[in-house]
Amino acid sequence: MTWTSTSSGHEIGLLDGKVVCRNSAGKLLRTVPAALKKDPAVVGLEQLLTWLRRHDVACQADVETWMVRSLPIPMVVLRQLWPDPSWQRALRDLVVRQQGVSGADVGLLRDVDSARGAGLVTLDGETVWVKATTLSVPHPVLLPDLDDLRGLVADLGVDQGVPQLFRETWTRPADADPAATSLSGWSGGRFLQARQLTDHLASLGYTVRGGFATLKIYEDAVPIEAKVWVGFDPYDGGAETGALFWVDRHSKMVALGDVGPVAWSEGVRMAARIYAGRVKDEESAA
Repeated sequence: MTWTSTSSGHEIGLLDGKVVCRNSAGKLLRTVPAALKKDPAVVGLEQLLTWLRRHDVACQADVETWMVRSLPIPMVVLRQLWPDPSWQRALRDLVVRQQGVSGADVGLLRDVDSARGAGLVTLDGETVWVKATTLSVPHPVLLPDLDDLRGLVADLGVDQGVPQLFRETWTRPADADPAATSLSGWSGGRFLQARQLTDHLASLGYTVRGGFATLKIYEDAVPIEAKVWVGFDPYDGGAETGALFWVDRHSKMVALGDVGPVAWSEGVRMAARIYAGRVKDEESAA
């Protein structure tokens, strides 16, 4: 850790995500003295810490987008990002595979080296180096060995910076009517106050337009939008969830049989997460 001198003779540094201070004798203090709070060195480190936290969140959000869309990531980009601790935390231990290569190695990304390529731990527990030009971070619903991969990370005791393998996934039931255009399984989720629902949606990060919670998804690079009615009741001030459906880029409803696996999984995930915040019967009675 690098120590920076202050105007009072104390030294400050960053440790475990917070500003720490030691006195002139080198003793680490429990807190930064109040008199130093406005010292330029302390203010500068606090601002740096704020930026680093925002950078961490931004890196994780970008990698999650790549995963949800199964986007190709050029190795040249990975080599540039890997030395950055924030990017590395977001990328490390994600399942990756060579983009567009049938039968290619699939494994946990453990290292990126300019000479050897990408270091992967395969399902067999072996470390292999892949000299691919492009890798992708597949959506978990597209991984045929999902249960085995979950077992692998459990055995290795790793914790993915961006949840991929343990992200909730949903597949289309065999008895789903392919000609139908909506699902009602998450309808009727009651919220006593509209504000409860808007706060719930904000915490989940979903956009609301025209009374619908919306989520744009890309299936094989083609945009499709999942929508759930979350309209407000003007009579009692409450709100209630409605049906889930999907629309194409022209806002035309898509038949369930034409909804791809990623769009289905992410759309149902949204509907289920919104519905989970509803008022339960015992709460309503109280």
